Amino acid sequence: MTKKVIYYVNQFFGGIGGEDTADFEPEIREGQVGPATAAASQLEDAEITHTIICGDNFMGSNTEEALDRIAKMLEDKEFDLLIAGPAFQAGRYGVACGNVCKMVQDRFGKPTVTSINVESPGVEMFKKDIIIVEGANAAAKMRKDLKNLIKVANKMLKGEQLQCAVDGYFPRGKRAELWLEDTRENTAAYRGVQMLIKKIKGEDYQTELIIPKKDVVPIADPVKLDEAVIALVTTGGIVPVDNPDRIQSASATRWGRYDISGVDSLPNRAAEGYKTIHAGFDPAAADADPNVIMPVDAMRAYEKEGKYARLHNYFYSTVGTGTTESEAARMASEIIPYLEEDGVNAIILTST
Repeated sequence: MTKKVIYYVNQFFGGIGGEDTADFEPEIREGQVGPATAAASQLEDAEITHTIICGDNFMGSNTEEALDRIAKMLEDKEFDLLIAGPAFQAGRYGVACGNVCKMVQDRFGKPTVTSINVESPGVEMFKKDIIIVEGANAAAKMRKDLKNLIKVANKMLKGEQLQCAVDGYFPRGKRAELWLEDTRENTAAYRGVQMLIKKIKGEDYQTELIIPKKDVVPIADPVKLDEAVIALVTTGGIVPVDNPDRIQSASATRWGRYDISGVDSLPNRAAEGYKTIHAGFDPAAADADPNVIMPVDAMRAYEKEGKYARLHNYFYSTVGTGTTESEAARMASEIIPYLEEDGVNAIILTST
């Protein structure tokens, strides 16, 4: 019997529009929309009966409502699997795919699968709960990501056992028994010795028990407000209108440092002041009032009221969307000396 599949996409891949339509509310359509069309041709003994579309902003700002509405859309639908994405390196879309997949598993008991790049926060948030196939960092690799995603979907629909090392999904911290052919090469002793020999020779080998590396960040010591020297840092892309540091609008590798000594409020774009160059959200509000992302006005007001010691004379800005953890760490290491030089002991990091 032909299996039935539901597909989830955001407003962009659903053909609704770009950032100006990111508040698009959940909608379900019969048949295939966007990447679901290509996915349908690769599914074996299965059909995509419906496509769910939801704007990234709506999902991010109204998560519980969005998930409840999607759940109601699925209550009268017969389906065997839900597929979401691919989401590539997109932060909001990756988190949305994770939320939808987890909700479907929890509420309907149905298997789900998605594809997200490792740099998206959706991976760290949901990799232990759902099957996330490792994806590329850009939509230009859609064909490859979709092929890998549907390959795993076909195995799930057939009830075949998955292996993260073989099927390319992120390890979930779970181990399952896998029966191998009864040969000398398949004994644990033999495999262990072979790995040891390769390690001694400096050759590549794959351990069967991968210990995940944890990037543990220690909790900072508390700061007394009357001694607080506070710096403002943002990944929201607030820069002078001419973007003097040529910070990229996505996948940033550059950052800027801007003098706000004596400034009570950031002037907007119309006043030849500041704007956002961030490509991951609608810039209208930030261009009209850059203080909504870089709150110099509020911090100055609190400073005058004596709620903390003083505001650092510069703010620091880059763009978060698509920016890798390694680049973010490098930029932070370059910014820190400036903060230490001025005795900064607290940072407010604003995002979007």
